[in-house]
Amino acid sequence: MKAKKNRVVEIARLVMKLGSKHLNDYGAVTSRKDFTQRQLMACLVLKAYWKTTYRGVIEFLETSEMLRKQLGMEDKLPHYSTLAKFAERSAVLEILGKMLDSLGEAAYAKEEQPVAIDATGLETSTASAHFVSRSGRQRKKWVKVSVAVLCASLIPLGAVMAWGPSNDKTQAWELLERSFAQTKPPLLYADAGYDAEWIHGVCREDLGIGTTIIKPARCAADGSRRGEYRTQMSEEFLKQHHYGLRWKVETYISGLKRTTGSTLNSRNPLALLKEAALKVLAYAFNR
Repeated sequence: MKAKKNRVVEIARLVMKLGSKHLNDYGAVTSRKDFTQRQLMACLVLKAYWKTTYRGVIEFLETSEMLRKQLGMEDKLPHYSTLAKFAERSAVLEILGKMLDSLGEAAYAKEEQPVAIDATGLETSTASAHFVSRSGRQRKKWVKVSVAVLCASLIPLGAVMAWGPSNDKTQAWELLERSFAQTKPPLLYADAGYDAEWIHGVCREDLGIGTTIIKPARCAADGSRRGEYRTQMSEEFLKQHHYGLRWKVETYISGLKRTTGSTLNSRNPLALLKEAALKVLAYAFNR
C-alpha cells in the first residue's frame, strides 16, 4: 500500500525545488551562509499556509523532524527575525511572481485548458466586513488580488497584487501580459468587470488566445453592443461556449481564502502585497 504523502512536507519539497530555479543559494558574497534563500522562502510560504507569524512558523518547525529534514534544517533553525529580514528584501515580490508563473506554465504544459480571470480583496484589518458595516464605517483600502486560473487544475497561471478599490480593468493588462506570455489557451472566461473591446482585442490579436468569453456589462441605448468582439457576446454565444466554467475562478478564490485566510497581518504597504502573494503561492502549492 502506497504511503500517503504529508501535504505540508510536499509543499516544502515543491518550494525548495522551484526555488532553486529562481533563487541563488545566498543573497550576498558576505552572507553567513547559515541558510539558503530557498530555505527561507520555503519558511515564508509555510507561514502563509499556516496563517501564522514569524515566531509561529519556527515553533511549528521545531515540532516536525520530517519537515526540518525536507528543508535541510535538521541541526539548526533560523531565528524568526531572520525570516522577517528576508521578507523585507525588495526582490521578494518579483521572485514570488516568477515562481507562480513557472508553476502555472508547468501545469498548463501537462494539460491544455481554458482559463478564467477575476479579482478579490484581502482585508488589511482583522475587523470583519459585517462589523465594519454595522459600525457605520466604510472599507477604504484593501489588497486586491487579480488572478488567472486554469479551469481544469485550478492552478493560477498568473497573479497581480494591487490596491483596492479599483476597476478590474485597471489591472487587466498587467494580468494578461503576465499570464499569457508563454501560454495560449483556447478559451478565456471573465465576468462583466472585464467587459471592454480592447480586452477582447488584446487577448485575441496580440496574445494569441483562441476565444474570449466575457459577459457584457451594459449595452447601448438601442440594446446593441458596440465593437466587433462585444457584439458576439450574446446569451446564446455565452451558453454555446460554456460560460459557466467562469465559476472555476470563484471556486479557486473561495479555496484560497478558506485555506490561507482572507485577512493580512502585515502593516507596511509593501509587506502587505508580499503577504498576499505568499498566500497565492502557498495555496497554489497546496493544489
